[in-house]
Amino acid sequence: MASRASDLASLRRFGFLTLKTYSMIAVSNAIEALRMANRVTGRDDYAWQVLSLDGAPVEASNGLALHPTGALGDGADLDVLFVCGGIDVRAATSEALRVALRRVARQRIVIGALCTGTFALAEAGLLRGYRCAIHWENLGAIREEFPEIDIVDELFVIDRDRMTCTGGAVPLDMMLRIVAAHVGPARAREIAMQFLLARDRTGSEAQPVIALDPLPPSLGRAVQLMESRIDQKLSVGEIASAAGLSERQLERLFRAHTGATPAAYLAAARLERARRLLRQTSMSVTDVGVACGFMSLTHFSTAFRNRFGYAPRQERQRQAR
Repeated sequence: MASRASDLASLRRFGFLTLKTYSMIAVSNAIEALRMANRVTGRDDYAWQVLSLDGAPVEASNGLALHPTGALGDGADLDVLFVCGGIDVRAATSEALRVALRRVARQRIVIGALCTGTFALAEAGLLRGYRCAIHWENLGAIREEFPEIDIVDELFVIDRDRMTCTGGAVPLDMMLRIVAAHVGPARAREIAMQFLLARDRTGSEAQPVIALDPLPPSLGRAVQLMESRIDQKLSVGEIASAAGLSERQLERLFRAHTGATPAAYLAAARLERARRLLRQTSMSVTDVGVACGFMSLTHFSTAFRNRFGYAPRQERQRQAR
């Protein structure tokens, strides 16, 4: 439904269904793109509503709430409904939410997600057969939990009547893509300039995998290989070969840009992924270890304790406090 520019151009009425501890920056960026489109064109082409299941304002992860907030189903007809997630999206997803989302889907409304809202759509069974995106911090967890869904590491994905976006500032890029289908690329660039955006980011761009300065392409390839095969045994030689480098060159680049050897970086990445899976899924400690490339529970527990100072089974206890 929303895979062609002509379809995107018809989308004018947007709803933002806020879940508990949603990401304020993601929602604000999406709404601001619509507001600025109206301002630049001098027309009221776009309308939006902030929604919750019961109509009460929902507290975002920063402790603030957006007003006015309406109840889902009580407002005007929508072309698009975005489910807006944030931290601890699992706790914010309920049976009532799943039922409501399935009801919306039957109305042939385009359904989307910002930040971790993708998890709620997956829980409701609304992403089977679709490509979708989610914030990198939850990428590993949702892939483990929903292996039947094609979850990619791209910034945003528009796949027919599903639109999923990673979060942060990226909703602005996705909404500009939607707006450009209606107002044209020149006007879309005017809108982007109001936000001082230096360039367009396409949805197919990969999410940054590490928070470092821009990497040399060869090192970037090495890091992406590690991230994509974190559950498999990888030798430094295999990583170097995939990056088009010698092992010595790879070691030198890793030390210069990360301060660690390739082996140490990979070990740390596996443990960080394991900690996210323990926080974000109900997988057993053993299954988490296997999913992160550890050959035994003992090896996993020892490595985890050495890095974080406590056993893997204690991670969930610490989160519950």
